[in-house]
Amino acid sequence: MSTATTRAPEDRYGRSSDERSDRTLKIIGSVLGVVLLAVVGWFGYHYVGQNRISAEVIGFETSENAVQVHLEVRKDAGTAGYCTMRSQSEDGDEVGRADFRFDGDATRIDKVVTLRTKARGTSAELLGCHPE
Repeated sequence: MSTATTRAPEDRYGRSSDERSDRTLKIIGSVLGVVLLAVVGWFGYHYVGQNRISAEVIGFETSENAVQVHLEVRKDAGTAGYCTMRSQSEDGDEVGRADFRFDGDATRIDKVVTLRTKARGTSAELLGCHPE
């Protein structure tokens, strides 16, 4: 019986010996990583940094066909915009949705708005505020 040794073909298994292709892949990966971070930073800046309007629901009262919402809006002077509110029934169905517009030089608006509903609402939810 002969003792033949089997040997794996070179460069077929394990680490590649082509250092130039490894360096190219590292450079491409680094560039793509920097581009991804720049895109995420740009979107973050425009979402957080450029949002000149914020609001908060202070409280609400419900009736059969409406929800009275105490809304406090903080904004830059002279900025016009709108806030979207919704109300849901006890089973989670949306029973009312409306946009409430505001403008003027005041930087803080404290207002009670009426959200009309098609059935009794059990909640008042601020979906968001946006400049016009």
